[in-house]
Amino acid sequence: MTTILQSLPARRVSRPSVADDPRWTRVVTRDRSADGQFWYSVATTGIYCRPSCPSRTANPKNVALHDTIDSARATGFRPCRRCNPEGHSLECENAARVAQACRIIEESDEEPSLEELAEAVSRSPSYFHRMFKASVGLTPKAYAAGHRAKKLRAGLETGTSVTEAIYDAGFNSSGRFYEKSNGMLGMTPTRYREGGTNEDIRFAVGQSSLGAVLVASSAKGVASILLGDDPDALVRDLQDRFPKARLIGMDREYEALIAQVCGFVENPGIGLDLPLDVRGTAFQCRVWQALQEIPVGARLSYQQIARRIGAPSATRAVAGACAANNLALAIPCHRVVRNDGSLSGYAWGVERKRALLDREASL
Repeated sequence: MTTILQSLPARRVSRPSVADDPRWTRVVTRDRSADGQFWYSVATTGIYCRPSCPSRTANPKNVALHDTIDSARATGFRPCRRCNPEGHSLECENAARVAQACRIIEESDEEPSLEELAEAVSRSPSYFHRMFKASVGLTPKAYAAGHRAKKLRAGLETGTSVTEAIYDAGFNSSGRFYEKSNGMLGMTPTRYREGGTNEDIRFAVGQSSLGAVLVASSAKGVASILLGDDPDALVRDLQDRFPKARLIGMDREYEALIAQVCGFVENPGIGLDLPLDVRGTAFQCRVWQALQEIPVGARLSYQQIARRIGAPSATRAVAGACAANNLALAIPCHRVVRNDGSLSGYAWGVERKRALLDREASL
């Protein structure tokens, strides 16, 4: 009897594979939202990590998942130096450093250099530059320029003289400022302070199957395309945007432009190529440029737009830039949807957004 039992092959107890655990997918995708929910250890390297660890994905045969940090420590392995599972993640640490750099920029009378900012947050200039752009969506120089523009607009709106506003915003000379003034304000600083005084804004209101369409242009190009149900309400909206400009109603030359916009509403396949007078912050302009590159019939998520402009963590800021767009159709924010493909808010109504997307999809 003993001999027979000894001759039988031993049974192997099969272990469930880590690859079959849904948590493993979150490790493979480096899901930051999973941090703090579980940890994993790798037998071949002798370390344990957080799910979002940027290290090379380990072979699941060598991986164990842990519900608590104590369980991960009990393996006797050391904590990973890249993802720091015992403390704050590298992303959190970088975010704190970026916030510190932003405060330095905002509180400085003159624009600090890249080297000065990098030294202040204990990072090399090249690494700091990449880290800042990935977090904010702008380079430190562009962020500083945007902050100066913001201070300048605030100074002009509070009645400060143009010269004082220029120097208070951090410009060392009025000559350097005037080289960039139109790009920052969309007009001269005097006109901006006076609400567009002496600026001519031509406009027209047409009708489409989606309701009223208002198109308004400055000397530079189309400055607003507004959609709505009530033409009078659209005109009042335009007056609020340019309170002291001269609004000039439709003339025969302008009829062709309003017809072009209304024609695009009915048939998106014809395209819409217009000279634009785009007025926004540096970040908004980058988002709007990315929107203009979305082809007719395509849809992208806010997260995809954030990645395209090099700011993968700026999804909410991208959504804010879409909401601030006042050039409907020409800057096609209607082509941006949620990650799951569902429709999000639209300044001119979700039903209009759905109708525009359906028409474009039919092409």
